[in-house]
Amino acid sequence: MFSRKRLGFWFVESTPPPPLLAAILASICGALLIHVPLCLFGGLVSEFNEYGKRIEEQIRPNTYPVAVKMLRSADEVPEEAIRPVRDLGRCLSTCQAFTLSRRFGETVAQLFEDMWCPEPVMGFGLAEPPEFFYEGKTRYPVGVASLEAGANWAREFPCLPVGEYVGVVMAPLISASFEPDVAVIYCDSAQLLRLLLGLAYEDGRDIQTVLGGHSACVYAVVPSLLKNECQASVPCRGDRGYAGTQDYEMIFTIPRDKIGRVAEGLEKAGTGSTPTRFSMQPEYMLSEGYAEIAGLMGQKAADGSEIKGYAGKERRLSLQYR
Repeated sequence: MFSRKRLGFWFVESTPPPPLLAAILASICGALLIHVPLCLFGGLVSEFNEYGKRIEEQIRPNTYPVAVKMLRSADEVPEEAIRPVRDLGRCLSTCQAFTLSRRFGETVAQLFEDMWCPEPVMGFGLAEPPEFFYEGKTRYPVGVASLEAGANWAREFPCLPVGEYVGVVMAPLISASFEPDVAVIYCDSAQLLRLLLGLAYEDGRDIQTVLGGHSACVYAVVPSLLKNECQASVPCRGDRGYAGTQDYEMIFTIPRDKIGRVAEGLEKAGTGSTPTRFSMQPEYMLSEGYAEIAGLMGQKAADGSEIKGYAGKERRLSLQYR
């Protein structure tokens, strides 16, 4: 049996701690807003919590990877979830809900009445997009050159079927009490590189993604759900201006069926090494495979000699790979 105590933006799900320990924890968390993952105090809710732990150990993101689940019924809202209107007295944009989860460890559920930005309302299929939207008038005249350009963007805007879902819930992947439809990871370019290498380890395939400058929350969730494929997306202006997303951050999304695959791929020796410095040295060490390809195509060094290949250990030492 679990009990739940809420301390600021911090949840602990565990058997009741001793009174002194509870007081210490309350004091620390009230001051620092630290989130301690549920799995440290109780059992793992599911294999996805373990996947989250493994992904965090490999890429060390600045914020928690987020488990996201589309809700078919209000009955699916977890008991511990914050409902913005009910609990905060305000609507939130979905990017702000993401921030509560990824920075403060909260579980947040949004139904139609909790939404502030209209684009996730349309993208998640919580309401029928109005003709005003499809005519391009949300983008013209400020963001695009013509109504036609605005309409082009609106027609290509990714949307889930209207009426299929009533809302969305999100929580840190490491501690979510529900099984996610997708995992959304805010990362820098080096961490994105690792995630792409981990994904490709099994079948060698790269991702095909749609990048847009608007509606990061929609592009981070909907295309991955519709195609059951990993996606990369760019934080939008709202995400930056109202949810604290930083200049260096990108978003990587993994559908449910591939979360374990990425976690496993990240742990392989061939996907884990990244340079800790850089060099502009000409004719630097190539891998043995690259040297073989270069030779087969007739490439030579500047002095006319054959291009030599080097083993992984030698190349890693030359750039001080981790």
